[in-house]
Amino acid sequence: MSVKRVLQYGEKTLREPSKEVHKVSKKVQELVQDLLDTMYAKNGVGMAAPQIGTNLRVFVVDVSKNDEPLNPIVFINPKIIKKSGSCVAQEGCISFPEAYTDVKRYENVTVKALDRNGRPFIIEAKDGELLARAIQHENDHLDGILFIDHCVNRFETDEILAKHKLPLIEPEKLIND
Repeated sequence: MSVKRVLQYGEKTLREPSKEVHKVSKKVQELVQDLLDTMYAKNGVGMAAPQIGTNLRVFVVDVSKNDEPLNPIVFINPKIIKKSGSCVAQEGCISFPEAYTDVKRYENVTVKALDRNGRPFIIEAKDGELLARAIQHENDHLDGILFIDHCVNRFETDEILAKHKLPLIEPEKLIND
């Protein structure tokens, strides 16, 4: 398919909730391929449909390392069905070029979703590993939530955003888990 333009923080679509996918059609499969193409072109770990301007509940993740073969996981209509623990680590986002901040996430998550062929699956991500964080990050995009909404230090995050000429945090969007 093709590499799409990635919306940047401040663009309205990133804050809008996404709609459920009712049928894994050819159009949805093309969207999945566009997400993968765009994620790989931007050296990302994940990419959600809202980031390319499509508010559907679809995201992709690939946490394979440089020396490993690509291992994309496609999530359509994902639902986090179990979550526990907490951990803090630096996070960034392709929609926030070069801006990173400490974010609090659940350490363990279990997700049910449909794969790119519309088949249901369940995946468990544990111990605060990259997969667990990426799933939560991308799933948040589907609800109009951004990684900075989970920041550990609001004022430090505002400084980082200002340094990169990005809009500051919207205090009413902050999530205190």
